[in-house]
Amino acid sequence: MRKLLHFIANNAVPIIFIIFSALAIPLSGLTLTYLVDELLIRISRNSFLILSLLIPIMAGMGLNFGMVLGAMAGQIGLIFVLDWSIVGVQGIVLAMIIGTPIAVALGLICGNILNRAKGQEMVTSYIVGFFTNGVYQLFVLYFWGWLIPITNLNYVLSRGYGIRNTIDLDMGGIRGVLDSLIPFRIESIGTGAFSLRNVDVPIGTFLVIAAFCFFVVWFRRTKLGQDMRAIGQDMAVADSAGIPVNRTRVIAIVISTVLACFGQVIYLQSMGMGTLMTYNSHDNVGLYSIAALLIGGANVSRAGIANVLLGVTLFHLMFIVAPMAGKNLVGKALIGEYFRVFVAYGIIAVALVLHAWKRRNERMKARRNLIALGRAAKAKGAK
Repeated sequence: MRKLLHFIANNAVPIIFIIFSALAIPLSGLTLTYLVDELLIRISRNSFLILSLLIPIMAGMGLNFGMVLGAMAGQIGLIFVLDWSIVGVQGIVLAMIIGTPIAVALGLICGNILNRAKGQEMVTSYIVGFFTNGVYQLFVLYFWGWLIPITNLNYVLSRGYGIRNTIDLDMGGIRGVLDSLIPFRIESIGTGAFSLRNVDVPIGTFLVIAAFCFFVVWFRRTKLGQDMRAIGQDMAVADSAGIPVNRTRVIAIVISTVLACFGQVIYLQSMGMGTLMTYNSHDNVGLYSIAALLIGGANVSRAGIANVLLGVTLFHLMFIVAPMAGKNLVGKALIGEYFRVFVAYGIIAVALVLHAWKRRNERMKARRNLIALGRAAKAKGAK
C-alpha cells in the first residue's frame, strides 16, 4: 500500500490527466479515426521540441524557457530558404544549417547569462526570451529587405522592407516535407466504434524523432553527458571533482537551443495551415513544450524520454477533446479553450511551487541532520 501511495504521489499529474482524458473522450463525441489522426500529427509535430528540454534538466538548469531563442533561429533559416526557393528535404536541411550558427550564438549568450544567475535559471531564461524576441522583431521587421537583400517580393511588406506577417509554406514547397517523405496510410483496421479509416502516419518525422531519442540515450553515456549529470546532482561536488561547471552549463544551453531550432523547423513544416506566422509562431513554443513535459510526470530536476512521449500524448489529447467536451457538456466550446490554457499555465506554476517546497524540505532535513551530528559529537566528547 505504501508503494502504491508513493507511486500515485510521484505521478499525480499524469494520472489526473489520464482520468480527465478517459472522461472527456466520450463527452467530446469524436471518432477514434479523428482522434488517432490528430494525435499522430501533433505527436510528430511537437516531440522534437520537447525533447530539446532534456539536456538542460540533466545539467541541473531546470526548464529551459530560453528554447524560444532556438525557435527564432529556425524561423530565420526558413525565411532564407523560402526566399531562395529551395524546396523539399533540401530546403528543410538548409534551413536547419542556416539556423544552427544563429542558435549557437544565442545559446552562448543565454548560457553565460544563466551562469550569472545560478539558482534563478528558469525565470532568467524566460526574460532572456522576451528580450531576444524584441531583437528578432527588429531584425525581421526592419532589417530584412533593407540591410539584408530579399529577392521574392511576395514575402516583403508593401513599404519595400520587412517580412509579411504570414508566409505560405505550401507555396514555398516546405509544408509536410518530412511528414510525407515515407508515405504510409492505415486504410482500414478494426470494426465499429474502434475502427480506423484512412489514417496517415508521418513515418519520416517519427524516424527523425526516434533518431533523436537514440542520441539522447547515447549522449547520457558520454563524458560530457556524465559531467552534466554530476553537475545536476551537486554543482559544488562536481566543481571539486575538476568538472568545468560553467563551461558545461553553457554547452547544455547551446545544445538545447540548437535542437530547439531543428524542432521549430520540423514543427512549422508539419503545421496544418501551412503558414509561418513570422512574428508570433515562436511565442508559445516554450510554454506548451514545458507544460507537456510536466504533464508527462517530469519535474524541474528529473525528466526522461518516457515523460516526453507520455506528456505530448496527454497534453495534445486534452487540446483535441477539451473544446468539444466543453461544448457538449455546457453548450460552450470556449469552456474547453479556457480550460486548456488554464492548465498550460497552472501546471507550470504547480511544478515550480512543488520544486521550491521540495528544495526547502531537503535543506531543512540536511540542517536537522547536521544539528543531530553536532549533538552526537558533543555528547561523545563529553563522555
